[in-house]
Amino acid sequence: MPVTVLLVDDEPLVRAGLRAVLEAQPDIEVVGEAGDGASVVPLVRQLRPDVVAMDVRMPLLDGIEATRAVLRTVDSPPKILVVTTFENDEYVYQALRAGADGFLLKRARPSEIVHAVRLVAEGDTLLFPAAVRALAAEYGNRQARTALARAALTEREEAVLRLMARGLTNVEIAAELIVGTETVKSHVSAILAKLGARDRTQAVIMAYESGFVAPA
Repeated sequence: MPVTVLLVDDEPLVRAGLRAVLEAQPDIEVVGEAGDGASVVPLVRQLRPDVVAMDVRMPLLDGIEATRAVLRTVDSPPKILVVTTFENDEYVYQALRAGADGFLLKRARPSEIVHAVRLVAEGDTLLFPAAVRALAAEYGNRQARTALARAALTEREEAVLRLMARGLTNVEIAAELIVGTETVKSHVSAILAKLGARDRTQAVIMAYESGFVAPA
């Protein structure tokens, strides 16, 4: 089954460019488009995409609020890939905090766009470069520090979380720690449960906000 994608951007040329890139792949299908954030929830319910490629700044409802709306009101919500012009945009960070799974730069090469969609669809890793890590560290907060302290992660779980924060996939973490991929998946599940995190993105944000991991 192909990965299905909903494109959300107020610029028709951006949507057309993304559609052309993604539909050139045999394993990706663009199932719909929207020009504003207010249309996202109805379209997600109708089309049930695997991934929503969502612009951050849009009329009527921006990508941050649209992300919150999808996660709050849609059962089994899709993965959300934020599409942005600047990687150090505070809007991007707020969207990630709201529950987006990663982000994509509009100037990205076609191969990078395809790779990002596949990664987010798999839920195996996230796109979290240095600029966003620094923003997360700046937003350090007591709630994140308390959550990490109460989680009582094991030594191995702490090691896995640090590698997650570097953006490594489960396969890469397994190679780094010389363990099986299924073992890594078990550790990741335990980390999310202990932190009360929705997904890897939220766990990594908590790791940076709490100071558990420092941006390189």
